[in-house]
Amino acid sequence: MEHLSHKRKITVMMAIIAAMFFSSINQTIVSTAMPRIIAILGGMDHYTWVVTIYMLTSTIATVLVGKLSDIYGRKPFILTGIVLFIIGAFLSGFSKDIFQLIAYRGIQGLGAGVIMSSAFTAVGDLFAPRERGKWTGVMMAVFGFSSVIGPALGGFIVDHMNWKWVFWIFLPIGIVAFVMILTMFPKTERRESESIDYWGSIFLTLSIVPLLLGFSWAGTTYPWDSIEVISLFGAAVLFLIIFIFVELRVKSPVLPMSLFRNDIVTLSNLIGFIMNAGMMGALIYLPFFVQGVEGVSPTYSGYVTMPMSIAMVVISAFTGKWITKTGKYKRYAMLGMPIMIAGMVMMAFMNNIAMAVASMIVFGLGLGFGMPVFSLTVQNAVKPSELGVATASSQLFRSLGGTIGISVMGTIMATSLKNNIADKMAASGGGMDMSKLDPATAEKFQFLSGPQALLDQPKLQQVQESLPDAIQPMFNQVVEALRDALSSSLTTVFLSGAALLVVALVLVFFLREIPLRTSNKMDEGAASKDEAASESAYQGERGAETALNKA
Repeated sequence: MEHLSHKRKITVMMAIIAAMFFSSINQTIVSTAMPRIIAILGGMDHYTWVVTIYMLTSTIATVLVGKLSDIYGRKPFILTGIVLFIIGAFLSGFSKDIFQLIAYRGIQGLGAGVIMSSAFTAVGDLFAPRERGKWTGVMMAVFGFSSVIGPALGGFIVDHMNWKWVFWIFLPIGIVAFVMILTMFPKTERRESESIDYWGSIFLTLSIVPLLLGFSWAGTTYPWDSIEVISLFGAAVLFLIIFIFVELRVKSPVLPMSLFRNDIVTLSNLIGFIMNAGMMGALIYLPFFVQGVEGVSPTYSGYVTMPMSIAMVVISAFTGKWITKTGKYKRYAMLGMPIMIAGMVMMAFMNNIAMAVASMIVFGLGLGFGMPVFSLTVQNAVKPSELGVATASSQLFRSLGGTIGISVMGTIMATSLKNNIADKMAASGGGMDMSKLDPATAEKFQFLSGPQALLDQPKLQQVQESLPDAIQPMFNQVVEALRDALSSSLTTVFLSGAALLVVALVLVFFLREIPLRTSNKMDEGAASKDEAASESAYQGERGAETALNKA
C-alpha cells in the first residue's frame, strides 16, 4: 500500500485509528471500574483471571493473524476483530457472575488481538520505516488519549450508573470503525504461493495455553510444585518442541524460526517481554492503592491515574517526530527505561495521593520515550514480506510478558497479602477478639475478611453505619489493618516490577541500531547501509513528495 497517494494514506490511517481507539478505550475504561465490578459480582480470588483471559486470547489471536494477514491482507481481519470485540463487550454487560465475565472478556480479547495485530502491520504497509516513527507516536497517543478519558469515565459510570454501561457505552464507535474500515481500507490480493500452516498454528496454541494457565494457577489455585502446575508446564514444553519441529519443515511457517536469527528481532522481543511483564504486572494494581488504601472513589481514581496517560501522550507524539527526523531510536529507549524505573520505585513508596500522581507522571514520561521504539526496530529489521509475522511476533512477546507478569505479580500479591494481613491483625492486639461479638454483628464483620471490602466503599460505609457505636473502634481498627496490609503488599509488587524493568534496561544496551529505511523495498544489504545514505535518500524522497503535493 506504499504506492497510495499521501491523501489516501491519511484516509486509511483515520480508519485504522478509529478501530484502535474503539479497542483501546474499551480496555482502559474497565481498569478503574473492575474492582467495583468484582466486588458486585463476587470472586476476588479470580480477579486476575478477568485480565489474564483477555491477554491469553488476544495473544493467541495476535500471532495467528500475523501470518494470515501476510497472505490474505489486513482488511478482513480488522473487520473480523471489530465484530468479535463488539460481541464480547455486549455479552460482558450481561454477566451474572465472575465466570461469565471471564468468558466474555475472552471473546473481547480475541477481537482485540486481531485488531491490534492487523492495525500495526497495516501502518507498516502504508509507510516506510523512517515515516513509521511519526505514526507510531500518533498511535501511542491514541492509546494515551483513551487512557486519559477511559479510567475517569469508567469510575464515573460505576459510581453513578449501572456497571453494565462500562462495556456498552462505546459500542456505537465500534460500528463506526467497522464502516470506516469497510469503505476506506483498500483490498489486497491473496498471495497464491503461500499456504496456511495449520499444524504450526495448532501446536503454537497448544504451547501458549498450558504455559499461561500454569503461570495463572501457580501459587494461587495450586502450589507451584503441584502435579497440576508441573503437568501444565511440561505440556507447554512438549508442544513447543513439536511446534519448532513443524516450523522448521513447513513451506510457510506461522512463526518462522529464521526471524530469531536476526539479533535485532530477538533482542527487541525479549526486551518487550520483560518490560511488559514488569509494567503490566505492577500497573494492574494501581487502582488497589488509590481505591483500597486511600479510599478514593472509582470516579476520582480515574482522575488520579490521568496524569500518567497525559504525560505519555505528549512525550510519545514528540518522540515519534524526533525518530522520523533523526532516524535514530535507541537513544529514546535508553532515556525512557530509567525514567520508568524511577516512576515504579516511587509507586512502591507512595503514601498519599500527591505522591501517587507524581509517580504516575514520571512513569508516563518514561513510557512516552520508550514504548514507541521496539515495534519499530522489529519492522525495520525484516523484509516487507515478513512484516505481518514480525509485527505479530513483537506483540506476541509483549502479550506473553504482560500475561505472565500479571500472573506472577498476582502470586506475589496474594502471598504477600496473606502474610501481611496475619501480621497486621496480630499487631492490632486484643481488640480484635471476634468471639465477644453477638452473631449478627460477627456476621457483618465477615465482610472485612479480606481487602475486597476496601474496594466497595458504599458497602463498607453501609456496614459501618449499621454497627453500634461501641463497635466502631473495632471496625476502624480492622479496616486500618487491612489498608496497611494492602499497602505493604503493593510495595512488594511495585518493587518486583521495577526489578524487571532494570533487566530490560540492561538488555537495551546490547540492542544494535541500524538506519531506519526510507522505503519498504528492502534488499539483502539494506539493513547494513550507512546512515548518511539513509539520510540522503530520505531527504530526496521527502523533497519529491513535497513537490508532488504542491503540483
